[in-house]
Amino acid sequence: MPAKTAQPASQPKNAAASSKLPVKTFRLGRIKAAVWENEADQKKFFNVTFARTYMDDARNFHDTDSFGRDDLPLVAKLADQAHTFIFEQLAKLKAEQSE
Repeated sequence: MPAKTAQPASQPKNAAASSKLPVKTFRLGRIKAAVWENEADQKKFFNVTFARTYMDDARNFHDTDSFGRDDLPLVAKLADQAHTFIFEQLAKLKAEQSE
């Protein structure tokens, strides 16, 4: 397991972004996908971040954005779940706008 050499997941660049929570988080074992809602030019859009949770030698949990070969099928399944969720959210937004 590459936990000792794993790179930490990138952090948001400003404090305001770090206080915002994802609108949905999917998890399969140690792998998680977080769906983030954003807005620009009065239009909503979604982004997804993926992370793998691991425990260090001091038994502290950390997230990394580095994945091993055996993690990739789980990343793919989570990407599919996130994709479906985003399309459902966009359909709801479109329905609300047409009312």
